[in-house]
Amino acid sequence: MARNPLSTLLHRTWWVLLLRGLVAIAFGVLTFAQPGVSLVALMLTFGVFTFADGVLGMYAAIRGRGLSGHWWVLLLWGLVGVVVGVLTVVAPAVTALVMTIYIAAWALVSGVMQIIAALRLRKEIRGEWLLVLGGALSVLFGGFVLAQPGAGMMAMLWVLALYAVVLGLLMVLLAFKVKKGVRMLEV
Repeated sequence: MARNPLSTLLHRTWWVLLLRGLVAIAFGVLTFAQPGVSLVALMLTFGVFTFADGVLGMYAAIRGRGLSGHWWVLLLWGLVGVVVGVLTVVAPAVTALVMTIYIAAWALVSGVMQIIAALRLRKEIRGEWLLVLGGALSVLFGGFVLAQPGAGMMAMLWVLALYAVVLGLLMVLLAFKVKKGVRMLEV
């Protein structure tokens, strides 16, 4: 029996998934609690959230680069978050439409990377459906945002907050599933 290196990496860094989920939940709750937040404050909050999520994802990928040939999926997922976070913080005066496109692009790419990771792990970990569900939620959210680019930022604010809380909950559940261990595969 041999363990898949990517599932071993996730098992060793389960706490990173937990932290990412908690950060997402905190972002969503804070967004719900402050509905009157200005567009600039929302952009800065979103930028910090995506940057932190990206840094944590990159940490997990770099820590496990010797364990799996697929570590780049986690690295790419993290890099997307870092780039979108930096762009959002560096240019807070961008229009709501550009911000909407940033959010949609991040959600789409992040969701696709989550689904790819889950498909590669489907036989090695329990609860991989949580990662698929989180990825599908991200893709649906990104598609919704692109289909409605002119929607008001308050509507986007509520959708973004709900998305962050649900995605965060899924990541927390996945973290505890991964912490329990990975299925052993027979060679």
